[in-house]
Amino acid sequence: MRRKIYTPLFALCAMLLLNFSCTDERAEELTSVEFDRLFSPIKIESFIINRTDARLSWIINRDVESYTLEVFADDSLSFTGTPVRNYEGVTGDQLPFYIRDLDGETQYSVRIKSVATGKTESKWSGVTFKTGTENIFQPFLDGDVAATSVTLRWIPGRTLTTITLEPGPITHTVTAAEIAAGNATIEGLTGETTYTATLRNGAKIRGIMNFMTLVDIGNAIPVYPEDDFLSMLAAANDGDAFALFPGTYGSANKFTVNKNIEIKGVYPFNKPVLNGYISLEDGAALLLKDVTLDGTGLADGNQSVVFNTASVNYGDLRIEGCEIRNYVKGLYYLNVASIVESITINNCLIYNIECSGGDFMDSRAGAIKTITLSNSTVYKSVLARDFIRYDDKSSSFPGITSKIFVNHNTLYGVANGGKRLLYVRFKGTETSFTNNIVAETTAIFSNQSSTAVPFFENNNYFNAPGLFTGGSTTSLIFDDAASNENPGFVNTDSGNFTVTNELLKAKGTGDPRWIQ
Repeated sequence: MRRKIYTPLFALCAMLLLNFSCTDERAEELTSVEFDRLFSPIKIESFIINRTDARLSWIINRDVESYTLEVFADDSLSFTGTPVRNYEGVTGDQLPFYIRDLDGETQYSVRIKSVATGKTESKWSGVTFKTGTENIFQPFLDGDVAATSVTLRWIPGRTLTTITLEPGPITHTVTAAEIAAGNATIEGLTGETTYTATLRNGAKIRGIMNFMTLVDIGNAIPVYPEDDFLSMLAAANDGDAFALFPGTYGSANKFTVNKNIEIKGVYPFNKPVLNGYISLEDGAALLLKDVTLDGTGLADGNQSVVFNTASVNYGDLRIEGCEIRNYVKGLYYLNVASIVESITINNCLIYNIECSGGDFMDSRAGAIKTITLSNSTVYKSVLARDFIRYDDKSSSFPGITSKIFVNHNTLYGVANGGKRLLYVRFKGTETSFTNNIVAETTAIFSNQSSTAVPFFENNNYFNAPGLFTGGSTTSLIFDDAASNENPGFVNTDSGNFTVTNELLKAKGTGDPRWIQ
């Protein structure tokens, strides 16, 4: 039995061996496999940008000449209805492929197949996504927002049925003439109130916008450029609000604030200019809103805001919607042993702050419970010093825990020369650094062991190698989870930091004013 089984097998092996070892013909090498049918697209990815645009990508197949796409609404990959969009002849060099101006708040399915001459087209591959809430609002023009009324603008010709405003609620029925013109004026609002306006076509939302009405002069002290504003500040009482009309106030002066007051520009689109710096004294609290702080001509350069009284507890310093420019030393300076409840700088444009003789946000001797820099742009500033300096005086202020929030800012060319973004040594300080664009800098985060590692999220660093591992030998803190996209700023020389990078726009990274 054994011989009958193995002898034929032995003979077969011998024959094969002879064929492969003795023949002069070489075995043909298998270098490719030809298929009559194309492979379906794989690894299809979708990404929603600008709320109602879809960015599609997939693996390119070199055997494919083009792709065909069919777009279905409210379909969920069943592909049983009629496509709302068709695209043919899409080539690989068009990827990523954009499908723009879709309806908002809609579930879409897209199927894609491969096409090439002489080949059977592939089977379909699909992907599904949901668009965001549409926003057809257009920017305000000067004068659109008043104290008791607002003119809202949208893309002309887009169909709407109602506009609602909250608080209220206020409901405005949109007319055919308003649809054609793309604007409507709504009366009966309250001054200095934040409203949410919602555009609707039936039940579907076509835009949401927040705005604040202007100062109601009846609730504030009106101030004109010809008035002696310095004397008015000296006579101020706690709770006073000053409404400044356009013009220039002071001439390289010190504006002393020793009461809890508010200084506001009447028109955000035509800000009054305070030429000088703010001296905060006696534990005062201050709101600066819609004004320009200009340090041109100051004899000692100074910072825009200086805390000048020791051994007191300051209230909140809030700087909202302001321009701050032309200071030699820095943005603020706390060099007295006092406590500051909070410093908030929001929605500001800050430029030409040289930081010679001082750091940008500078605390040497005091304690600040909360520091917030948000929705702001800093450029042509912090040329050779640190961005945030917070020296350790914690032993003088037992029980004080500080928090720093740096969120949704665009920082361009700051802290160059290998300086630090975070020179924070006050013990126990917690820092959050999120949604920021930092570009064109040799800065590092910190080389101080006493600087705690921040909470990082959704940041983008472009031409800023020191913020990534391997980009610096001195930094102790890195944010390797950040992206490294080119923001595509429109014109940095003129201060236009509008972002053209679609991914950064979709992620909402940086100062929101530049994301359109």
